[in-house]
Amino acid sequence: MKYYVTISLLSTLLIIITPLLSNAQTDMDAIMMEKKQLCIGPMYSHSSWKNYWEGTLKRDNQNLGTISTAAFALMGAYGITGKLNVLFNAPYIKTTASAGTLHGMQGFQDLSLYLKWMLVEKQLGPGTFSLYTIGGVSFPLTNYVADFLPLSIGLHSKTASVRLMLDYQVSNIFATGSATYVLRDNIKIDRTSYYDTQLHLSNEVSMPNVSNLNFRAGYRSTKLIAEAVVNKWTTLGGFDITRNNMPFPSNKMNATTIGANFKYVITANHNLLLVGGGNSTVAGRNAGQATTFYGSVFYVFDFTHKTKSVNQPVKTN
Repeated sequence: MKYYVTISLLSTLLIIITPLLSNAQTDMDAIMMEKKQLCIGPMYSHSSWKNYWEGTLKRDNQNLGTISTAAFALMGAYGITGKLNVLFNAPYIKTTASAGTLHGMQGFQDLSLYLKWMLVEKQLGPGTFSLYTIGGVSFPLTNYVADFLPLSIGLHSKTASVRLMLDYQVSNIFATGSATYVLRDNIKIDRTSYYDTQLHLSNEVSMPNVSNLNFRAGYRSTKLIAEAVVNKWTTLGGFDITRNNMPFPSNKMNATTIGANFKYVITANHNLLLVGGGNSTVAGRNAGQATTFYGSVFYVFDFTHKTKSVNQPVKTN
């Protein structure tokens, strides 16, 4: 049986303040929950940045100081079958600025739902090859303000995404690569006109779609998973922040992050898991140079009514 929760905040940087938690889920890893198993738990993360890229110009802003984001989320994955899982994530986010007069914001952000399907799992050479497809949607849980970057808690855009993921494991060493395309719906802001590269006499903002590339590799066993992760988030359109201006929801926001994640099984029956990690933004455009740390405890509920605990090995030869 196979399961593993890795909360990867490397996955997306939709807004300048912090990687969004919609992609902080097991849609990024190559492990499945077994049928009628539910893995669920709370997560806390903290992200902060002082320097940011205004277009391609790296700078700071003394009127803002350091922007910090705390996120509290309930996350989980359920096995419909051993090859089809549903995943969810509902975060509560709070932002603050250490300087200036702009106040932070807080509230529930977006509910994210994913279906993860293992299409192929077969022996290939000395290892095991797997192919997955993941589809997801997200939508705002509250009527939060999107047009207050960098202190908004989100972009208030409904999204739909599709991901293709490849995984190869030899003994306890693995590598996973994935590519995602995200469609974003238009949003409405609280003003009757705005200017991006031209004047718009409307409160509706056209949001550019995005792409995401993710690569992770490391050690994976029944007790411990440790991985290094590289993630590249690219906005397919948009425009740069103008000099000394506030960010705008439809800006081009690109980010490349590197980091590490781990999972440790605490109990002998494999039901209690400790998850943690962190990442740093190494390149960006209209994005903060953020450093993020997170931690979580997850518990696996087995609804198969088995009379004894079942060992849950990861994919091996």
